Amino acid sequence: MEKDKIYSLKAEASKLSPIINIGKNGVTDSVIEELKKHIKASRLVKVKVLKSAEAEKDLKGIAEELAEETKSTLIETRGRTVVLYR
Repeated sequence: MEKDKIYSLKAEASKLSPIINIGKNGVTDSVIEELKKHIKASRLVKVKVLKSAEAEKDLKGIAEELAEETKSTLIETRGRTVVLYR
């Protein structure tokens, strides 16, 4: 993906609120299904990863798993927030 597109997506994502919180259960099938619905509807989504979710994987691992499972592109991780685009 070209840099201009990524910058514009980051700018657009800064105005969004997280639509899903990932908690102590981590990345479950129900989280993936819900996220797929939101990505299909909005194309650009923001996900909040709570500290309790990092028991098994670190934030980067969780972000990569979300992107892979939803067949989307990881735009950025900032703090505990992950931005995905398809």
